[in-house]
Amino acid sequence: MPPVRNPILPGFNPDPSILRVGDDYYIATSTFEWYPGVQIHHSRDLANWELVVRPLNRKTQLDMRGDPDSGGIWAPCLTHDGDKFWLVYTDVKRRDDAFKDTHNYIVSAPAIEGPWSDPVFANSSGFDPSLFHDDDGRKWFVNMLADHRRRPRLFAGIVLQEFDVKSGKLVGPKKNIFPGTELDLTEAPHLYKRNGWYYLLTAEGGTMYSHACTLARSRDIWGPYETHPQKYILTAKDAPFAALQKAGHGDFVDTPDGRTYLVHLAGRPVGQKRRCVLGRETAIQEAYWGDDDWLYVKNGPVPSLFVDVPGTADDTAYWAEQHYIFDKELHKDFQWLRTPEPERIFSVEGRKLKLIGRESIGSWFEQSLVARRQTHFSYDAETIVDYSPTDERQFAGLVAYYNRYNYFYLAITADAEGQRELQIMSSKAAWPASKLAAPEDQCVSIPQEGKVRLALSIRGGQTLQFAYALEAEKELKSFGPVFDATVLSDESDGDISHVQFTGAFVGMACSDLNGTALEARFDHFVYRPVRHELDRYEV
Repeated sequence: MPPVRNPILPGFNPDPSILRVGDDYYIATSTFEWYPGVQIHHSRDLANWELVVRPLNRKTQLDMRGDPDSGGIWAPCLTHDGDKFWLVYTDVKRRDDAFKDTHNYIVSAPAIEGPWSDPVFANSSGFDPSLFHDDDGRKWFVNMLADHRRRPRLFAGIVLQEFDVKSGKLVGPKKNIFPGTELDLTEAPHLYKRNGWYYLLTAEGGTMYSHACTLARSRDIWGPYETHPQKYILTAKDAPFAALQKAGHGDFVDTPDGRTYLVHLAGRPVGQKRRCVLGRETAIQEAYWGDDDWLYVKNGPVPSLFVDVPGTADDTAYWAEQHYIFDKELHKDFQWLRTPEPERIFSVEGRKLKLIGRESIGSWFEQSLVARRQTHFSYDAETIVDYSPTDERQFAGLVAYYNRYNYFYLAITADAEGQRELQIMSSKAAWPASKLAAPEDQCVSIPQEGKVRLALSIRGGQTLQFAYALEAEKELKSFGPVFDATVLSDESDGDISHVQFTGAFVGMACSDLNGTALEARFDHFVYRPVRHELDRYEV
């Protein structure tokens, strides 16, 4: 079989947690401020993956209104105890400066599709929690320990405590079982048991270019834990020209025939600025157990771009044009930001997507923005919108979005006299205040009535060009300058207060700063991949 080409989950799919139940594999990944929370993909062969559920989908489970950019759902861990599925996750309410408010929860379900329970609160002492089911029936909760006195880095090791299912809380003593190595920033703990050893897999070095997977083990779950002879079983920190960078935050799984695989996050930088415009993605590596009972990554520790897995990747769906029609419900590719009350920001009716104008683009509370991930280095996107604004505080249209500091927005709006116009709004922060590009340089008057076709093209992850056509016109015409699309990445200097962790989206938005909830209607949405040499599959 030909090897699969990494990443196996392209685009914004970080912090993978992998699980096998029978012949079924599942990967859970972080969604941060995007709602519903947590993505779970399914596969039978480790090569072809399908999104099957986002389990945190109601207010009793998750409300992220007010969560900061790159806050929200961090590092979910998906496990199965032989009876039901368990998912633990962090909801990050503050992430900058000296403190982090990181609330950890546990939910469970009889099947992967649900129903998923309401959450049980575990602790708030750190983030990246996981749940380990020991062979004696006991359950153990592990997470990184945060200490705000350890400035500027608050990572204080890995803490362990028992979780009691009957009482629904952590019980008994807790202990810092692993301080980490000199690489520091020790996080993302996962516990395993094999041949009488407890193995602790962590991520270290931060989630940027010094990232790594560190493995340690002990005969006693409480430690002490000795580190792997290589310390870092997976990392690209010493291989700046490797195709996959930022390799770390991993989890491993065994196949039915005894092979072992490690999934991990990775990034693929482009351009001289080395920005990973597709965010942190999920990749896979083959591993093996040595005679010394240590796990090694095949051809590691540098991650491989091509890996042998049981299946063969079918790239048909990956390269297919996605023409989304709005019929009864929103397609599963789309998400929105923070709110558990989507009925206040959108509805699907009359074969159209209706966005209800709420707060401004980039709001941390209630903005009407519905978007899908950018999963290709080059693509075209377009939509048709029917919208009649009355002044400059109402705007709706097509947006390429990373966060409140970094976006490109082609919007229908109006001037102070009510003349409808097309305007480009782009933001690149001069921290701490986001600066909007001068609209008078990027405006054009359009007729007061009629639908408008809006489009954008991104090439190589580095350039973005808008285009539009009025209702009576067949051909799109370019509009505005060619923008630097790498602004839509973790590495962009938009919010210099802190590292960012998410990924680029493209979609539709609507705002009404008058508070009158003026609606915009979208006929369809098209996402058209354009082949590029850096993409996941051979071209």
